[in-house]
Amino acid sequence: MFDYNYIIAPLLGCLIGYITNALAIRMLFRPHKAKYLFGIHIPFTPGIIPKEKGRIAQSIGLVISNNLMSSDVLGQYLLSDDMILKLCSAVAGFFETQKANHETVGQFLGHYLSDEEIRTLEVRVRDNLSNQIHDRLPNSGIGDKVAHIAVENVISGLYEDDSEGFYETAIGIPGKIAKGVLGLIITALQGPVERFLGDRVDDMLQNNSKEMVSNLIGSEIEDVLSKHIDAILVGKDEQIERLITKILDLYRHVVIEHLPRILQTVDISKVVSERINEMDVAETEKLILQVMNKELKAIVWLGALLGLLMGTVNIFI
Repeated sequence: MFDYNYIIAPLLGCLIGYITNALAIRMLFRPHKAKYLFGIHIPFTPGIIPKEKGRIAQSIGLVISNNLMSSDVLGQYLLSDDMILKLCSAVAGFFETQKANHETVGQFLGHYLSDEEIRTLEVRVRDNLSNQIHDRLPNSGIGDKVAHIAVENVISGLYEDDSEGFYETAIGIPGKIAKGVLGLIITALQGPVERFLGDRVDDMLQNNSKEMVSNLIGSEIEDVLSKHIDAILVGKDEQIERLITKILDLYRHVVIEHLPRILQTVDISKVVSERINEMDVAETEKLILQVMNKELKAIVWLGALLGLLMGTVNIFI
């Protein structure tokens, strides 16, 4: 007669293995809150993940910060040949697209900024440039250069042949003698005259240049905003190539010099930890199950398989 224990024992082991693993996985998340019976706390409530949520969040934050989002790891990825190639291709593609863009610069900016923001940006650029130029002009040596050129031109003019008659008529002295005497006097006074004129020019720049430069820069900005993008870019392939190179150099500089400081400021570990703690337990459970559903089911069925094997082995013990 057939002994049904040969079937029942393995099937029972399989069922027990399946149920225990499924229950263990469910107890990772459930119940979400502690349960009490007659005021006595029921063991294993809440589930392991809700109970240890704060510690788990902190540990995940540290792992991500130290191993996945560290400056070394991110820097290596952001500066990889593949990433640089993608960035270069994206920037070059952008410029190629803009070569066919008949919008004005102002219209193009209007896609990203409001009219008020564009006006504010225009005013800031104009004021910053005007202030910088105004501050540097008095110390730029322009006054001395202008004075030197002016005096040199006066001295040169004294020795022009067609001016001899003027001196003789005006002061009653032969032209060559008058020009020579006047030239000697001006040459002797050249240094003091140049210094005097240079000081006057510097004063004029100090007192009047800000408004003049501001108006000039404002006109230039308006002119730039009214230009069509395609007209600016077409035929400028060499300049665009140089600009792309500068953009890539700037990108490398930012990654190398500023990425560690940015990551320190952001504090990824704290951000991740706080975000996990803010999540509802049910939301956390749903997220984990979405990511590991296949693996968790495999664990359940592995328990069933192990139960089946143990039940089968138990028959022969």
